[in-house]
Amino acid sequence: MIIAIDGPAASGKGTLAIKIAEHCRLPHLDTGLLYRAVAQRTIDSGHAPSDEQAAIHAAKTLDAAALIDPRLRDRTIGEGASVVGAFPGVRAALIDYQKRFAAQDAGAVLDGRDIGTVICPDADVKLFIIASVEERARRRFVELSRRGGTISYEEVIADLKKRDARDADRAAAPLKAAPDAVVLDTTHLDPAASLQAALDIIAQKTQAP
Repeated sequence: MIIAIDGPAASGKGTLAIKIAEHCRLPHLDTGLLYRAVAQRTIDSGHAPSDEQAAIHAAKTLDAAALIDPRLRDRTIGEGASVVGAFPGVRAALIDYQKRFAAQDAGAVLDGRDIGTVICPDADVKLFIIASVEERARRRFVELSRRGGTISYEEVIADLKKRDARDADRAAAPLKAAPDAVVLDTTHLDPAASLQAALDIIAQKTQAP
């Protein structure tokens, strides 16, 4: 069974994907880490994330070991991931990696921005996770504050709005719900309620006719 989970930053899709994978005993891939790793490697090579050729080279030479770098959760790398993710060459280089992960015998849970539309268009279940930008900013602000960040709530919400616009407007695989995806609004749901709602959708979608 393949479960595709998409949605904007801080919508709760990552946490939800992990919990779903644990419940269903399926391997999980946070595809956003791939783009964060590309951004990190681009920066480490002395280039800005906006350097398209450097980013493409980083994507083509990416290996799984790069996905465990603790720096990938930094705010600047998240911003860089959104920048490199707009380059068609970067996305093309990472598509095979994601498709191979999804093709495992037991299936998989993948979360990102274009899983249901590009990576796994034939997924058994497609979820598109949303939340208000204010709630997403609150969640991200709390997360960053716990890690010792000094960014303000106002800066977080401005960053999210900028990333939303870039992700939705990019030419390559823009962020959007697949036509057959079920939209789940987590604005007023805690993690436990979000998980239960998602599991209910999965059960409904996978019921034998």
